[in-house]
Amino acid sequence: MNRPLILISNDDGFRAKGINCLIDMVREFGDVIVCAPNSARSGFSCAFSGLEYLTLKRQLTKVDGTPYPEGVQMWYTNGTPVDCIKLACDQLCERRPDLIIGGINHGDNSTVNNHYSGTVGIAKEGCLKGIPSLAFSLCDYDKDADFSPLTPWVKRIVRKMLDEGLPHGTFLNVNFPKCATFRGIRTCRMTMGEWVKEVYKCAHPRGFDYYWLVGHFENAEPQAEETDQWALNNDYIAVTPTTIDVTDYDLMRTFKL
Repeated sequence: MNRPLILISNDDGFRAKGINCLIDMVREFGDVIVCAPNSARSGFSCAFSGLEYLTLKRQLTKVDGTPYPEGVQMWYTNGTPVDCIKLACDQLCERRPDLIIGGINHGDNSTVNNHYSGTVGIAKEGCLKGIPSLAFSLCDYDKDADFSPLTPWVKRIVRKMLDEGLPHGTFLNVNFPKCATFRGIRTCRMTMGEWVKEVYKCAHPRGFDYYWLVGHFENAEPQAEETDQWALNNDYIAVTPTTIDVTDYDLMRTFKL
């Protein structure tokens, strides 16, 4: 009998610490195929490459030069996170994956970041294919972030996903606060708010203006205890069940032209 097949990608690139820690956390549960971008693709959401060709290459050793363990394949491509899932499902997986995971991302993907994140885009693509999918993120942007406190929780969630799956059209967006000890885990809704002061204008020495997209998130409901941001701000792991169907059914029943 085949072991479960777990497909992993990220938007930080195949060398990132987060994805390599994730491999070590989950490989006891099944065979692992990793297909990740060759460099960072943060903010690519569900974008795919329709105007350029893609390459696909095998990586046999980790950053420290040691080989990947038996049952783990690492591949990388010049495409987006969603490209990685499409390529892997078509070219690398000899059978349908039992689980698709995005992450572990270096940085927060709660709130409206759900819509921008390449890590969450991976879970959305898996969900569109009818495969149980989830995204893991840690609220720490340091390239050498400490992922060790996440290990028992990642294993617990992955085991549950493999045992029980998810309803069709639903995936999980899981965010971990930056702390050594978590107070627990909460099932949350997405926090409402918006990014503000997003454009930083600069003067180039050669006489033209250029712009950086930066800004910060303003929480519109900081006291709402059922939200993912409240959970993270209070050292809880935030699990947000997210649906692919974005139809507003209430308005659909009343909207007239």
